Amino acid sequence: MKDKLSFYDVKSKSKFESNEYDVREKKGRYFAVTKSQSGSHECWRVLSKADGERLK
Repeated sequence: MKDKLSFYDVKSKSKFESNEYDVREKKGRYFAVTKSQSGSHECWRVLSKADGERLK
């Protein structure tokens, strides 16, 4: 089971938690990406290298 992470939706200016996300790697950095609760756009959160490798 994935950890519950908090995300910030820039478009709706609201914070929410989700455990349904994908871990993506871009240029050596890890990000957690989930769908926004208030629209069809994505919300990204930066992860540490250790968390990115653990949650991958």
